[in-house]
Parts: sequence; structure tokens; C-alpha cells
Amino acid sequence: MNIANKLTLFRVILIPFFLLSLYIIEAPYGNIIGVIIFIIASLTDFLDGHLARSRNLVTDFGKFMDPLADKLLVASALIYLVEAKELAAWIVIIIISREFIISGFRLVAANKGIVIAAGWWGKIKTMTTMIMIIVILFNFDFEGIVVIEQILIYASLLFTVISALDYITKNINIFRE
Repeated sequence: MNIANKLTLFRVILIPFFLLSLYIIEAPYGNIIGVIIFIIASLTDFLDGHLARSRNLVTDFGKFMDPLADKLLVASALIYLVEAKELAAWIVIIIISREFIISGFRLVAANKGIVIAAGWWGKIKTMTTMIMIIVILFNFDFEGIVVIEQILIYASLLFTVISALDYITKNINIFRE
């Protein structure tokens, strides 16, 4: 269990605390604590990947758990935002559907001994989605925040679709073999 894998597990452990802060602690304090936890968890996503690659700490556990931890964190936040009526369900369905599609591709590829690395569009999608979640959860109170939130929502949606199409077109051959 190396440091990168420990950070991944830490991210998973933070998810219940993130959700509990949103559900149990009254706004705005619950949202602020939730945002802080979400930011810490999001930063571990970038840090564990960097450590794994730069220190040659890539493991099968990390290859499996890191994307799963990301999906659990983001899906938890998105589902909460739907319940809180801060985000339309159809947007969350598209974002989560993309994750299922990509996971399916990776599963088929893994069965054939192929490892499919994350692409840049996926990284941009992840970063945009995480920023969108932070801004919506933080619940800033100033003129124009609704416009900023809408831009982030549709940017996240756009990058979700672009990254899915990019991923599918680059890896469709795994179904031909």
C-alpha cells in the first residue's frame, strides 16, 4: 500500500464525511465544510496520480481504485445537487452515463489485457465538473453567480460529451478484436 493508494483510499473515506456535512450541518456551514472536504478530496485525485506516475508507484489496485474513487466522489456530489434542486437530473444522468460507458470500455479492454489511459478531454471534464460542483455547493451570494454556475454546468456537460466521443472513437477497436 503505497502513498498514492493511501491517498485514493483517503478520498473514498472522505465521501461519507462530505455528504454528512451537507445533510446534517445547517447551511451555510454545512455547505462550507462540504466544499472544504470536496476540495481536499479533489486535490488527492490530482496528487495521487502525480505521485504514482512520478515515483513509479502505479499499481493494479490504483488503476482500479483511483477512477472508482473519482466516480464515487463526483456522483455523490451530483446526486446531492439534484436532491437539493441545484442541478437538473438530466444533466447528472448524462454525466454519470458517460462514466458507465467509459467504465464498460475499460472493462472490455482489461479483459483483453489492454490498459486505456485517461485522455486530456477526460481530465478537462473532471476538472470542470469539480469546479462546477464547488461553485454550486459554495452557494456564493452575489450578482451574476447564476450566470457563472450555468456556464460551468454547460461547460461540464460539453466536456463530458466531447470526452466520451473522443474516448469512444480512439478505443472502438477493442470491440473489433
